[in-house]
Amino acid sequence: MKVEIGEVEHVAHLARLRLTEEEKELFTDQLNAILNYVEKLNELDTSGVEATFHVVPHHNTMREDEVKESFPQEVSLGNAPDRAQGCFRVPKII
Repeated sequence: MKVEIGEVEHVAHLARLRLTEEEKELFTDQLNAILNYVEKLNELDTSGVEATFHVVPHHNTMREDEVKESFPQEVSLGNAPDRAQGCFRVPKII
């Protein structure tokens, strides 16, 4: 697959980017280099390779639930910009 300048112009238009002719040429060359590299990677035989969802061993990092004393209401609301009747007060959103 090869990227043409017209495709770069189309993507730039969708992204609302104004590109110079030099930038269009540069991005076309860069995208083609990336696609050539991906094509080279597609030549590798990966049939015996297990799928990897994370590069390091992954385990559950959540702690056990423990019952603890809550913060006092005054501490919890200490930095609230607006409060009413012991609660955070936020603007109405419709």
